[in-house]
Amino acid sequence: MNKEQLKHLEHRLLDERARVMKELGYYDDAFNSTLQNSDGDLSSYSFHMADQGTDTMEREKQFLFASQEGRYLWHVNQALRRLYAAPDQFGRCHTCGKEIAFERLDALPHARLCISCKEKEEDEKRR
Repeated sequence: MNKEQLKHLEHRLLDERARVMKELGYYDDAFNSTLQNSDGDLSSYSFHMADQGTDTMEREKQFLFASQEGRYLWHVNQALRRLYAAPDQFGRCHTCGKEIAFERLDALPHARLCISCKEKEEDEKRR
């Protein structure tokens, strides 16, 4: 992989990291708001039990989305660590050692496995 491609992937990873951090900031604001502020009621008590259930479900969905974004951020940060620690090894499959196609890395810049090794891994998980 040449230096221009590495620079492109670094920018992609940094852009993804910034996007995820912004998204997590949104969830942080949502989690820190009170139930009263989140639904616009003047009272902190819901009028109906179904409203409480809906509010709880929405907060749980937000938590799940934030959790997914957090895991994605971890993968992006790991990819940046690999890139900065050993740029000559970045883009090599962790299983077979072959070079990962630039198109795959451009689409998924934190990829650790080539397509064939990833397919094998997913097949093993299904069994």
